[in-house]
Amino acid sequence: MKETKESKIKLTERRIKIAHILMLAVFFSVIIYLFLLQIADIRQYRQKALNQRYSRSFIMRGQITDRNGLRLAVDQTSYNIYAHREYFDHTPEELAELLAPLLKTDAKSIINQIKKGAVVSLIKKDTDRETAEKIRKLGLREISLDKKNERVYPQDDLAAHVIGYYNPDADTASGVELTAKDKLSHINNGTAIQRTPRGDVIYDAETDPVLATTPQMGETVVLTINSSIQHICETELKKIIKEKQALRGTVIVMNPKNGEILGYAVYPGYNPNNYKKTAAVTLKNWTLSDVYPPGSTFKTLTVAAGIESGKINANSKVLDTGKMKLGNWEVQNYDYAKRPNPGMISLVYLFEHSSNVGSANIALMMAPGEFYNILSKLGIGKKTGIDLNGESSGLLPKPFKWDKSRQASMGYGYGASVTSMQMVSAVSALANNGLRITPHVIKYSQEEEVQKIRKIRALQPQTAQSVTALLAQSIANTKSPVNLDKYYVAAKTGTSRKPLENGKGYSNSLIGSVIGYFPATNPQVLIYVVVDSASAGGPVWGNTVAAPVFREVALQCARILNIPPDKNSGK
Repeated sequence: MKETKESKIKLTERRIKIAHILMLAVFFSVIIYLFLLQIADIRQYRQKALNQRYSRSFIMRGQITDRNGLRLAVDQTSYNIYAHREYFDHTPEELAELLAPLLKTDAKSIINQIKKGAVVSLIKKDTDRETAEKIRKLGLREISLDKKNERVYPQDDLAAHVIGYYNPDADTASGVELTAKDKLSHINNGTAIQRTPRGDVIYDAETDPVLATTPQMGETVVLTINSSIQHICETELKKIIKEKQALRGTVIVMNPKNGEILGYAVYPGYNPNNYKKTAAVTLKNWTLSDVYPPGSTFKTLTVAAGIESGKINANSKVLDTGKMKLGNWEVQNYDYAKRPNPGMISLVYLFEHSSNVGSANIALMMAPGEFYNILSKLGIGKKTGIDLNGESSGLLPKPFKWDKSRQASMGYGYGASVTSMQMVSAVSALANNGLRITPHVIKYSQEEEVQKIRKIRALQPQTAQSVTALLAQSIANTKSPVNLDKYYVAAKTGTSRKPLENGKGYSNSLIGSVIGYFPATNPQVLIYVVVDSASAGGPVWGNTVAAPVFREVALQCARILNIPPDKNSGK
């Protein structure tokens, strides 16, 4: 019994010793850990705490300008004025008396705002910098100024669908504001500054006082747009839309030799300063997203494909019977009543009289795959790659789906559906010796061009030159508004019936258009005009609604760009 008691005492003592050892181990472990944590800083808390004191200077979004430096989008600094109840040194009445004259508002409204009982009261939104500085100088402890960026568009609705809009609160954008967002927000000198929790700068030996107090600015994005040409495009487009009571329209001006868009008018337009009040359908750039049958302007591509494939040449004649039967469809020329059976016609005649039958017969000369491949090289059925958002691919059915009727209708502009920018891109290859260059609205450096701009051989140079000569001759033979006194113009008008919303059949609304370029001997400018669903003022064909706009825009472009005439120049 005695041994048992002694053994229990020893066991207890042994347990106490073990407990002491464990406690000492824990104690020394904690000491070592605290040493490592606080002195050696193994978790880098010192750096993390320091990082919390760092912030970047106020960052402003870069500007967007046109090719000549005109500012189209800029960041403007504004301030929200707040009153903090916990810091009140003055009564609401005293604060209102001090602030009302500076804010140019009624003192009573300030008092009512403060007395609503909120811990923090918003006194005034979007106050300008000058007023904010005057309030800051009052030294009111209970008043704070919250600085923010506001995106402003100095030219209002000019080139709205190109520039787009930017919402800093939701970080949403469209147009160049979206596609160039990385550049617009890129800061070359990203030096961080130490600040107190209240936002005051902590100066030390390494602090740059200029960087600490100067807002940092993103990079400037320069557009290819010429604002003078843009203004002409928008003015002439609005004029014809109003005169003809049309639904919508566009005027696109491009340099076909480098793909630069010089003017890009889209109607209906909007003011990016008030984009929040604009309907979504208006904000959308329909010229990139919506497709339609191009009509007779597509005949330029049909003839080009016929020549490229070797089925015809510039001197060929094709059969035009005035009308032809294709399955359940009857194809008929628009002037069948005057010219019921033209017979064998030249390609100049085909363009001049916009022969549907002649174009259909050229389309039928080619194998479906042959015609399809050439159209595909011209960019039909593909995105152009323009540096704007919302572009669709258009519709070019695969050749195995073509029957004789579809192939023939393809020839005069009804088998495929295109976007406005696709037609510009495709026809630009005719104006540039067969080379199609990615259309773009942003000016790029040589290094950027390698990544952003593609050059695609769509046609042989001889094919493009032949079609250009044919188009120029056809226009020179007419009294069309497109026929300019001092310049040879290679162009084609078109009129197509607008598809129904459900895609089955066509409505009675017409899409009038014209696409062309000049001087034909050395193309500098390509212009595409589309007027959708004109309903007043007589005939609403391409030659009556779109051609007059083309003429005025072309003449003004020639003046602005100082393009030398090529008529009567001895060439």
